[in-house]
Amino acid sequence: MVGHLDSKVAVITGAGAGLGQSYAMALAREGASIVVNDIATGQHASFAADETVQLIKDQGGNAVESYADITAIAGGESLLETALDRFGRVDILVNNAGILRDSSLVKMEENQWDAVMQVHLKGLYSATRPIFSWMKESGGGGVIVNCTSTVGLRGNFGQTNYAAAKSGVIGFSSSLALEGKKYGIRVWCLGPAAATSMTAHMPDDYKKVFHIDRVAPALVYMVSNLSGEQTGKTLLAGGGWVGEARFEVHSGYVPNENFDAQDLARAVAEGKVMFPERNPRFVTAYGPVNENRE
Repeated sequence: MVGHLDSKVAVITGAGAGLGQSYAMALAREGASIVVNDIATGQHASFAADETVQLIKDQGGNAVESYADITAIAGGESLLETALDRFGRVDILVNNAGILRDSSLVKMEENQWDAVMQVHLKGLYSATRPIFSWMKESGGGGVIVNCTSTVGLRGNFGQTNYAAAKSGVIGFSSSLALEGKKYGIRVWCLGPAAATSMTAHMPDDYKKVFHIDRVAPALVYMVSNLSGEQTGKTLLAGGGWVGEARFEVHSGYVPNENFDAQDLARAVAEGKVMFPERNPRFVTAYGPVNENRE
């Protein structure tokens, strides 16, 4: 059977476990060759990337491991070199790697802030710049998917660092989509909601509905020809639900020349300035979805 990604090569960061592994397996089943990136840490660390590579090979696919540290540009260059040395090209980049260092702001240490920014934003830059440059110079186009979170859209208690980083991913992607359009490079954001090790306390019904493999079909759609020429968009996916998220601007209030704050307050009260309050979409019978958690 012909896959949607036959002859394509995909680089996926943070693919040693969880959602990243699910993405790697799904793209491989569609025919893509995969560069599985995950850094090994600790004196006796197991190489998580090796496990994913073996799983892909066991299902008849092609994959190679990468232990590059993407928090430095040299790591991103190493990713590109691995892909070119093994497969000769790169068609898809999925920036999935991420960490959490949760704390309320007044208790958050500088190293907690820096660590999250280093992985989510510096890692995004480091992995994307060399691969985007290669796609541009090769003339063959490509697709880049950057993983964000609904936390980046609406925030979450104790995650000011993570929310700032994930919101930054959206801004990065929106700008890069404009830069890539003339070169046939499409750029997306994907905000997954899935039961992972971070949601181990949730009921079994929740874990069944929000199984990690229920996100990957959205990714396959985004990186394949099924999505046509679409670019610069953000999809939220999980639990059998998929929908676009975007920032919108209210039609607004046009004040008179001499308006003051009281006039504005009146216009706000009349619904002319702000959107009405509404419940977020990602709320289930078990409470708000604990989304992403790479």
